[in-house]
Amino acid sequence: MIKKLLILAPLALAACSEAPAEEEPKKPTANEMKAALEKSGPKLLPPNRDTFAEKFAAACPSAKEVNLAECRAQGMGSHDFTCKYGLGKDEYLRHEGVLSEVEGEYVLLEPETVCAQGA
Repeated sequence: MIKKLLILAPLALAACSEAPAEEEPKKPTANEMKAALEKSGPKLLPPNRDTFAEKFAAACPSAKEVNLAECRAQGMGSHDFTCKYGLGKDEYLRHEGVLSEVEGEYVLLEPETVCAQGA
């Protein structure tokens, strides 16, 4: 009898000392997720070669055509992108400009300086 009591006592104590199960956090429904995405508003895609070439051509009509362009964000959550680019038949990214998101579209910052690089 004592042997049974010694075996069952630790099991009884372990069962009593268990903390009550915590409730799992509520997972959002598909409609809630869709509503949250709609609230955040539309976002522009990061600029690519075509986007940069279009903005460059508009700002610098007398410059050569953009052949290559590579744009990178200036930081997490930044609305500015540094774009390195090559003009004409150039195979190297020799020049640099900055595109910034303004009122839902990209704008070339400091166009006078950027156009002077491509002259």
